[in-house]
Amino acid sequence: METHPSVLFLLGASHHTAPLAIREKLALDDARAAALATRLQQTPGVREFTLLSTCNRVEIYGVARDATTIPALRQAVCETTGCTTAEFDAASFLRQNHETVAHLFSVASGLDSQIVGETEILGQVKAAYDSALARQWTGPVLNRVFQKTFQAAKHIRTHTAIGAGQISIATVAVDLAGRIFGELAGTRVLVVGAGDIGLKTVQAFQSRGASAITVASRTLAKAEEAAALAGGWAMSLADLPEAVAGADIVATSTASPDFVLTRELIAASIKRRPARPLFLIDLALPRDVDPAAAGLANVFLYNLDDLAKIAEENLAQREAEVAKCRAILAERTAALWPQVAQSLSQPRA
Repeated sequence: METHPSVLFLLGASHHTAPLAIREKLALDDARAAALATRLQQTPGVREFTLLSTCNRVEIYGVARDATTIPALRQAVCETTGCTTAEFDAASFLRQNHETVAHLFSVASGLDSQIVGETEILGQVKAAYDSALARQWTGPVLNRVFQKTFQAAKHIRTHTAIGAGQISIATVAVDLAGRIFGELAGTRVLVVGAGDIGLKTVQAFQSRGASAITVASRTLAKAEEAAALAGGWAMSLADLPEAVAGADIVATSTASPDFVLTRELIAASIKRRPARPLFLIDLALPRDVDPAAAGLANVFLYNLDDLAKIAEENLAQREAEVAKCRAILAERTAALWPQVAQSLSQPRA
């Protein structure tokens, strides 16, 4: 029987520490997540874990026998993702015990996001936890921590105005388009990808007055479903060259591991639309649009990090709410930690 306390830890990398190119390397698709989970299950000393992978972060929350387990976790991440040790060490961070609770509370509440106050992250954290719970990766410590996290995030949403206006990456993208074009009623919009972000992007464009909206997806049925929300048109990815040639704004959010819009495709489309600018907004990670396309004449490309900088301009207006949220979460962290510490100190076989 072990009598020394176990360690609650977080090992990860986020937009605070890792540039977009490194976050692309670290991103966990289903196959990578399964491979990393297998490695963690086989790592001596790992008691519990949950994997969280979003556009902004890849994080492992877990319980370990002691801190000597951490180097093996770093190695597992690098070998699973192909990220070099030097790259990961430069981009990663480690939190332990009380700091892990505080960080997770902040993440789930939207305070640690690129776009502070965005609402998608809570659903992503819940999905990550549900997946870990169903696979029996979690145990008494993480179960308690995550349940308290959801309560804290709900309290923040209910009792503060941090998420006022339904802030999201989709709404920021559409606000950017509005800045560039002014009225969106006369613009032709192409949304590539019909997942959750794609649907929200379609709705956001429609709410800002855009009416000529086309949705392209690998699955035509999904494109038709998304397009129906705005009375628009649907097409498959095979029709992208023609669709890009006719669009003023293209917003992409697919789960493709490769570029959906290559430099060559965009260059060919531009030749069919002389002197008309093309605005590309890449909401995907890994990126959908070849960054080299930004060098083409009349092409203006924005990615997730660009949108985050734009969102920061509006953050000053919400600084008072951010401070209020941090005070609430600090109080809740202080209340929860003694319970978690007691659980960590329980003897384990």
